[in-house]
Amino acid sequence: MDVTKLIAANAKRLREGKKLTLDAAAAATGVSRSMLAQIERGEVNPTISVLWKMANGYKVSFTALVEREGDAVAVLRQGELPPLSEDGGRYLNYPLFSFDERTGFETYRIVIRSGGALDAQPHLSGAEEYITVFSGSAEIRVGEAVYTLERGDSIRFRADVPHGYRNPGADTAELSMLIYYHRS
Repeated sequence: MDVTKLIAANAKRLREGKKLTLDAAAAATGVSRSMLAQIERGEVNPTISVLWKMANGYKVSFTALVEREGDAVAVLRQGELPPLSEDGGRYLNYPLFSFDERTGFETYRIVIRSGGALDAQPHLSGAEEYITVFSGSAEIRVGEAVYTLERGDSIRFRADVPHGYRNPGADTAELSMLIYYHRS
């Protein structure tokens, strides 16, 4: 199943599971009713920012919108993972392992081309991000503070505040991201 159809099926299942009309879902997420309808019909491939708005509005993890049904062992091949794209294709997000109630986290591979950036919406209350840079460099903004990370550097921060990612260098930056959701 391609990523647009996968998101369409998950978006509709989540909205209906919460017993929300499209109008109520639009109010909860800040995404227009018409855009939500197009997403659920698989007519558009939403941006990462729109998916975050939907996840926060539905009070679910981001990967709940992009996850596939899994087996006990999952091997992910790089060439088989379609990325979610922002900033004209300069920010690529590869959802790897979706949120799991037992562990409380989800993981991603992030590729940011030179000059690429993403401003992220605050995640669910208490969420934390753990990022490691494997190549290139990245600026991570948490609130108003900016942290520059080079190859091998890592950062942990509360992700329930506005934050962002930017590649200030000439080389492509590759990052590993884990988002942990504290149990309430």
